[in-house]
Amino acid sequence: MVFSSLTFLYIFLPIVLILYYLVPDRFRNFFILISGLFFYAWGEPIYVFVMIASTLIDYFAGLVIFRFGHKQHIRKLALLVSVVMNLSLLGFFKYSNFIVENINAVFGTQFGAPTTLLPIGISFFTFQSMSYTIDLYRGNIDVQKNPITFAAFVTLFPQIVAGPIVRYADIAAELNERKLNTDTLWEGVLQFVTGLGKKVLIANNIGPVWDAVKAMDLHSVSVATAWLGIGAYTLQIYFDFSGYSDMAIGLGKMLGFHFPKNFNYPYMSKSISEFWRRWHMTLSEWFKSYVYFPLGGSRKGLPRTILNLAIVWLLTGIWHGASWNFILWGVLYGVIIILEKLVKEWSKRRNRTSIPERLPSFLKHLYAMILVMLGWVLFDTDTLGQAFSYIGKMFSFGSALTDDYARYLLVNYGILFVIAIIGCTVFPKWCAEQCKKKMPAVFNCMEIIFMMLVMLVATAYLVDAGYNPFLYFNF
Repeated sequence: MVFSSLTFLYIFLPIVLILYYLVPDRFRNFFILISGLFFYAWGEPIYVFVMIASTLIDYFAGLVIFRFGHKQHIRKLALLVSVVMNLSLLGFFKYSNFIVENINAVFGTQFGAPTTLLPIGISFFTFQSMSYTIDLYRGNIDVQKNPITFAAFVTLFPQIVAGPIVRYADIAAELNERKLNTDTLWEGVLQFVTGLGKKVLIANNIGPVWDAVKAMDLHSVSVATAWLGIGAYTLQIYFDFSGYSDMAIGLGKMLGFHFPKNFNYPYMSKSISEFWRRWHMTLSEWFKSYVYFPLGGSRKGLPRTILNLAIVWLLTGIWHGASWNFILWGVLYGVIIILEKLVKEWSKRRNRTSIPERLPSFLKHLYAMILVMLGWVLFDTDTLGQAFSYIGKMFSFGSALTDDYARYLLVNYGILFVIAIIGCTVFPKWCAEQCKKKMPAVFNCMEIIFMMLVMLVATAYLVDAGYNPFLYFNF
């Protein structure tokens, strides 16, 4: 039987946690290293050496940066080696096939594919490891001389393959000393179970709607069906990715770590700029800290700010995948964010409120969500042609607005759509906070019941299902 990463984690986690709590404190980083390598090697037995290579590169580069603190040229060389080597690993495994395919298409050549498999999570662990040498060079952190401790940082199995992207500065103190208590452990369990429920009960069940609609002949798809299909994917990717992030953060708390938040109700945004302050927050922070600010950020005038934003969003698209769809997806967001900034600056210079700011909240929210959904079409179709054809069908009001299949989807998935949409808002959190404030005893009982029910139902789904991949494992 082939285990998916989720099923394997279900079996792997209890064993790891029991052993982790039994291991003396001084050996826990070594245990994290071994368990992380084992977890990654289960799915990628060969490419675990790519992660080990990235770890060794940055560890030794860090030692050189520390050792030659008074020789700036050597420190720069060490940093350059770290960045170039990490980006080379990422570039070869993730982008070489794409580059070769385009060379063949343009020049009519027949070069073979350089690699056949993409190491799981390579975009995450290379960025995570590389942040250490950059921050060390800047003087923002202290050197980590212990190779076991540094390797434990890179191989932390809860978030090793799909984030959140944890920078060394985020957990430097906890790598050296961390305290476990029942309150933090319980918080971790609840957050893990919440994430598990998001993934198994919502994402896995609403995802088939998009799979079915995407596979249909677009000529037979009504406008309503097209919108329901991409609406399903919009909900699926949020609950899948934020679910994994919750599981990772919860597991981190169980181990004594506090990982940064990765989502903050992004579908409540009223602009695309706000959406990206709420979605995949650790990636946005990474690009802001290591690309946008070093380029000058917004400190060198509006034209330079626009250029810096354009570079960041081009790189964001490229980071997500090796295809023209991802590149255009990043460019699309970059253009929209630049336009939003220009409108804001234009209004600011004229001491007036901009037109978007004067719009009712529901219209601003509608504007943001329509653009986000159009972006997801680009994100999860194989070619630009497919993406444009699907978007065309969404706005093809000359054809059938609805059909029997749209009604079938509403009847069979309507309740799930409503539950998922409510789950994207702060309403459930607000209800929980009110209950905790006014009826603490009842709230504590409800937490336990909630955890047991989600675990029970999710386990039943996992036993019945064959394969449960997380969407962001592909990145």
